[in-house]
Formats: sequence, structure tokens, C-alpha cells
Amino acid sequence: MRARAALTLLILSVFLLLAAPIARAVDDDDDDDEQDQSALAKMIPQAKVSLGQALLASEREGKAISAKFEVEDGKLQLSVYTMKGEKFSEIIVDHISGKVSKSEAITGGEDLTAAKSQKEAMAKAKKPLRAAVDEALKANKGYQAVSVVPALKDGHPVAQVGLAKGAEMKTVEEKLE
Repeated sequence: MRARAALTLLILSVFLLLAAPIARAVDDDDDDDEQDQSALAKMIPQAKVSLGQALLASEREGKAISAKFEVEDGKLQLSVYTMKGEKFSEIIVDHISGKVSKSEAITGGEDLTAAKSQKEAMAKAKKPLRAAVDEALKANKGYQAVSVVPALKDGHPVAQVGLAKGAEMKTVEEKLE
């Protein structure tokens, strides 16, 4: 009995020692997300180009499968993932001029995993992402679209559209069928 109690106490102690750093790491990730959102909300007014315009500008590089404004190295960036055949690219659209400033192949890691998932959702879509962005903006007057990411929900394609209005940010879902 004592050996069992001692073993249980030892396991519980090890668990508590390991759980604290993990909980702090999760909290730190949440703080990073909040800081990223806050920084993005502050920088969005710099953009002269809308998310819809970026989707249009990237069309010559392939079919758009997602797009987002993001803060990269302290600067506002407008990124569109595209696919052409079986190849994926990240297109950087200048948020001032609307011109494609960089095109880079997506060949691995989390970006490739995300692109494959987005391709799967867009394969079932009957509407382009631009239509989902337009519908979200029509239903949410005064907001600016900051991201659009397709996904499958119960086997049906939907677009998660991120919207910003000042410091307020929210995500709405639009059907792609």
C-alpha cells in the first residue's frame, strides 16, 4: 500500500512539474496571438489595397486558395496562397500599389500542409474566395477583410473571413457552394 501511494505521489509530482511549463507556453502563445492581432489592427489602416484586390492581383500566379494581411518582421504584409496544377506558391502583394512583389514556391512544412488542406476545400467550392469576401463585407458594414481561409465543414466548403473594424476583430463564415 505504501509503495503504491509513494508511486502515485511521485507520478503526480512529475506531472505537476511538467505541466507548469507547458501551461506557461500555451499562455505565451495566446499572448503572442493577441499581440499579433493588436499589431495587425494598428497597421491595417496603412493598406491602400483590399484583400479582394490582392486576390485579383494574384490570379496570374494561379488559383487563390487563401489570403491574409499579417505582420512580418514588424511590417504589414499581404500574402496570398495560390495553386497551379499540383504546385503551391505564396504571393506577396504590395499593400500600397497592389502589384505582386514576390512569388515563392511552397515546398514543405506547415505552409504546405495548410495549402493542401485549402486545396481540398477549394476543390469542392463553387464560388471563388473573392465572392466570400464580398458577401462578408456586405453583411458587415464598416469592416475591412483581413483574411480568408477555406475549410471543409461537414463535407461542405466554407470560407472563414477575418474582419477588422478599428481594434475590433471577428471571423465570419461564408458558404462556398
